[in-house]
Amino acid sequence: MAPSTSLEQIAANRSFGGWHKRFRHRSAILGCDMVFAIYLPPQAEDRPVPVLYWLSGLTCTDENFMQKAGAQRAAAELGIAIVTPDTSPRGAEVPGDPDGAWDFGHGAGFYVNAVQAPWDRHYRMYDYVVSELPALVEASFPVTAKRAISGHSMGGHGALICALKNPGRYASVSAFAPIVHPSDCPWGEKAFTRYLGDDRESWKEWDACELIAAAPAAAERLPLLVDQGDADSFLATQLRPEQLRTACTLAGQPLTLRLQPGYDHSYYFIASFIDDHLRHHAAALGV
Repeated sequence: MAPSTSLEQIAANRSFGGWHKRFRHRSAILGCDMVFAIYLPPQAEDRPVPVLYWLSGLTCTDENFMQKAGAQRAAAELGIAIVTPDTSPRGAEVPGDPDGAWDFGHGAGFYVNAVQAPWDRHYRMYDYVVSELPALVEASFPVTAKRAISGHSMGGHGALICALKNPGRYASVSAFAPIVHPSDCPWGEKAFTRYLGDDRESWKEWDACELIAAAPAAAERLPLLVDQGDADSFLATQLRPEQLRTACTLAGQPLTLRLQPGYDHSYYFIASFIDDHLRHHAAALGV
């Protein structure tokens, strides 16, 4: 599907010699207007640069990471662009949670392609993140087709499944406090039941632990870098990184899982370790 060319710039801020910009466009895949942000480092004024796609967590928009993570300084030094999409389709025509809850619907697209009505009309965040948005970005900005992907919480889940489902598309992947086994946690079970239906077997293609377990021996094995705070209030009930460790050990999937003492689920945690992740991606991207 050809990307939309009707980009409307809605903000621009100078940052560490580069530019943070926000744009609105009509998404053909999601059937609504979408907003995304891009940070272009100073190197982009002279040559195309690789891109890190950042997927945010529940309730977030494109703004949370750009305003709170403090990633621009290292991105400017390394010569990496950062793209942050929204976390769901938006607008009056897009249904939200029928109960008005915060963990489903608006701000909670879970980076899957919904197949259940009424969600299937708009909630196709996987196709948007993997295909439509990168095509638009690569056609509109001075960036290369070298891509990395990362995210937090629900977005960490999204980053993992996007990389695992698309061998060769991303040079690297990392995550902060990801939902690693959404088929087996309350947030994931609620979202998957509504977006995907009651057939749990169909959920496996959207679950990092299940994708790792089912991958053939010859599958691409991108090293996974995962940071998790041990004071995270969601650690025991929603995140359970030990499940990812077990899946990776059994499958021979390279994993660096760092349990960070005293850190919680907030952007204070992300800001503390984002430079490590950017260097991880820079090495894989060759910058």
